[in-house]
Amino acid sequence: MQKYGQHFLIDKNVITQIVDAAFLLRAQNIVEIGPGKGALTRALIARSMKDFTVVEIDPEMVAYLQANLPGEAGVQIVQENFLKFDLSQLPPVPTSFISNLPYIDAAEILDKVLSWPHFQTAVFMFQKEHTQKIRAKVGDDFYGPLSIFSQLRARISLICKAGRSSFAPPPKVESAVLSFEKITPPNISWEKLHRVVANAFLHRRKTLLNALILAGYEKEKISAALDQLGLPPTIRPEQISPAGYVQIGSLL
Repeated sequence: MQKYGQHFLIDKNVITQIVDAAFLLRAQNIVEIGPGKGALTRALIARSMKDFTVVEIDPEMVAYLQANLPGEAGVQIVQENFLKFDLSQLPPVPTSFISNLPYIDAAEILDKVLSWPHFQTAVFMFQKEHTQKIRAKVGDDFYGPLSIFSQLRARISLICKAGRSSFAPPPKVESAVLSFEKITPPNISWEKLHRVVANAFLHRRKTLLNALILAGYEKEKISAALDQLGLPPTIRPEQISPAGYVQIGSLL
């Protein structure tokens, strides 16, 4: 494993499927996150994509890319931690993102991308557990905040799966690739919605009513919101849809 915990994607079949999806979903601008040695970058260039941006944290990988990517492709290489990267530096146009995401920061990176006003599409590799959480439906064991906030902002599809042998060095977990296509997000304060959802799942085994009371919400206000929405007071956090949380958040 490298200094920054990279697992370099080496499976040509998986690379092809990622780039095929990215090509079909491409927007006016393209950003690759954490290109490493450029396996996806070179495949994008081979599909006639050019003049795009890559954001790489590792100075050794930046030097490698500078020395090995064809200059005529016009790839702009930015040395930066993507989570600290100011997206306002990018053109304010519909943008596609692509990445074999670093597992430790995957959820944060996804949230940053989906939150950006100019996000249009993304094709991302995650560890298997993350994909299960992102795609989980109401009542599933993996259903939670990551499911809700992903599904409220994007249409999500499974592109392919990737085994441990698809990487060098091989990780300890299985992986999968998801695509994200922007949908119109609900008109609600995201800060308010984040607070409601986070507090609901902080006490997952309790009813939503009791979980939110423990978080400091007024019992009467929660009861009135549930009653208005036709939800029983015994309902649990995992039994409420993303749209249901938007409605509850707008009433609290």
